[in-house]
Amino acid sequence: MLNTALLHPEILRILARSGHHSQVLIADGNYPAENARGPRAELVSLQLMPGVPTVAQVLEAILGTVRVDEVHTMGVDRSDSYAAATPGDPPVWAEYRRIIAAAGASCDLVPILKWDFYKAVASDAHVLTIQTADTAPWANLLLSLGCRTF
Repeated sequence: MLNTALLHPEILRILARSGHHSQVLIADGNYPAENARGPRAELVSLQLMPGVPTVAQVLEAILGTVRVDEVHTMGVDRSDSYAAATPGDPPVWAEYRRIIAAAGASCDLVPILKWDFYKAVASDAHVLTIQTADTAPWANLLLSLGCRTF
């Protein structure tokens, strides 16, 4: 039996094959996961019903399984038509910061503006997209995996 909170066999398989600097996208329910990903990234769809699971729940499971060196969120571009609905930081970012701290990770939450975020996801280093059913605005996260020897 596995001794980790993460039990999904496909996600575990991909993480086990990933190395230092590999990127994992945890996408919200609105993210165009089928066509906005790296050329070699595998897609795991977890949408059960709206809000289940959330990006935060998947983040917590990933942080309990592998070392993460960087956590980037899709930053709010104030010129974007959706930005007006979210003044300041999106509320979900506070939850991400709490989860990162509770996991003892030594990284900060760093925003990348929306269109630059899409470019970052298109990298050859992107190995996995986990599509959630999260309905929170600006909930997407791009993780850079660390090295287990440090």
